[in-house]
Amino acid sequence: MLLLSLLAAAIAPGIALLAYFYWKDRYDVEPLPIVIRLFLAGALTVLPVMVIQRALTLWLGESPFAFSFLISAGVEEFIKWFVLYHIIYNHTEFDEPYDGIVYATSVSLGFATLENVLYAFNEPVTFGMLLARALLPVSGHALFGVFMGYSMGKAKFSAGKRVPLLLAAAFFLPFLAHGAFDLIQQTVPPEWLWVMVPFMLLLWLRGMINVNRANSVSPFRMIKREEG
Repeated sequence: MLLLSLLAAAIAPGIALLAYFYWKDRYDVEPLPIVIRLFLAGALTVLPVMVIQRALTLWLGESPFAFSFLISAGVEEFIKWFVLYHIIYNHTEFDEPYDGIVYATSVSLGFATLENVLYAFNEPVTFGMLLARALLPVSGHALFGVFMGYSMGKAKFSAGKRVPLLLAAAFFLPFLAHGAFDLIQQTVPPEWLWVMVPFMLLLWLRGMINVNRANSVSPFRMIKREEG
């Protein structure tokens, strides 16, 4: 019973956040099978990411900066970007800018959820610790997905020289946010970790601005208005 409770506590935050961003799509909700497939694809990236991170740790050492920006954020966000671009970017169901956010958060939360499950079963944890992870790493991954998906959604519906710049931004924006997130955790003493609260609030604020902007330029917006 305890194991099932831990498993549920580890999985629930990722599912809840994915449902939240999925239903924020105001005009054309994405096919659930594709969203689930991308969530599972994100989970499957955990093993190769762990292997690459282990090799980089042996090569680069464990300095806070190297860990935060190269080993953690660099590897994780690049793999998510790679999966997102090669699986869904050219898919016919990617038909409005907000879709980038739905698909990117699916990949990102798939990764974060399996990572959370492994943490729950490999470390001595309490439900309080899992709650803290839900509020920090798991929601952090969701927001990194929002930043990635927003830029990728803009790239999908842009043309010319803007496209490669926006695709690059789809990696670099979540990479910088993720690296800063990890660097704070690596360098700030535990009694000062409250500074993460305003940082997370800023991430959420930026993320919700992206959500609203992506919805506001949906090509289905006028269709919904006419139907209403």
